[in-house]
Amino acid sequence: MTTARQPKYRRILLKLSGEGLMGGRAYGLDPETVDRLAGEIEGVHRMGVEVCVVVGGGNIFRGVSAAASSIERTTADHMGMLATVINSLAVQSALERRGIQTRVQSAIPMAAVCEPFIRRRAIRHMEKGRVVIFAAGTGNPFFTTDTAAALRAVEMNCNALLKGTQVDGVYSADPKKVPDARRFDALSYQEVVAKDLKVMDTAAIVLARDNNVPILVFSIHTSGALADVVTGGGTCTVIS
Repeated sequence: MTTARQPKYRRILLKLSGEGLMGGRAYGLDPETVDRLAGEIEGVHRMGVEVCVVVGGGNIFRGVSAAASSIERTTADHMGMLATVINSLAVQSALERRGIQTRVQSAIPMAAVCEPFIRRRAIRHMEKGRVVIFAAGTGNPFFTTDTAAALRAVEMNCNALLKGTQVDGVYSADPKKVPDARRFDALSYQEVVAKDLKVMDTAAIVLARDNNVPILVFSIHTSGALADVVTGGGTCTVIS
């Protein structure tokens, strides 16, 4: 018999990009990809890890890009927040099909479809074994969902922030464009800022640094990667 793997972290926040939900599509949601990601979350949840999630909205609407093409920035950012609500509901549906109780909490109140963000309620949901998905970013324009992820990780007293990306860690340049880009196994928060590495925006890195929340960057496209990272293995870059 093999010994079941033990999680290294008791409570985590998983940050997913909107692009990670597209699969092979150019836009929107790919149901098979969403279901596979739900399976990754389920695997960690079954270990007894308390999980909360922040999902981006770039697969539907990206505020910065829209602002550059004539929509006023604050309006564009609010539109992007609504896109994250759509993605959060999709992930919720996929998780609940797998028997995982889930709650979506939005920073922009919309009582007909989800709960408002209430910190103590969110913590209580996780203590009861529910996965909590935080939608609508911070609820404020000019802040990315990366910053929202760092903020919620701090508010929820998470042991780690896990960022699922298109590649298996942090590189010195985009490895899809620069074949000899260097991959880092570990970085300090200050190195990420000083080297201007584009893994998360500076506000998110500084928020994690000031509250001592490690950031683990891994490939969301690798099957089982989330469970591997949560148990202290797998291929990832640790920022601490």
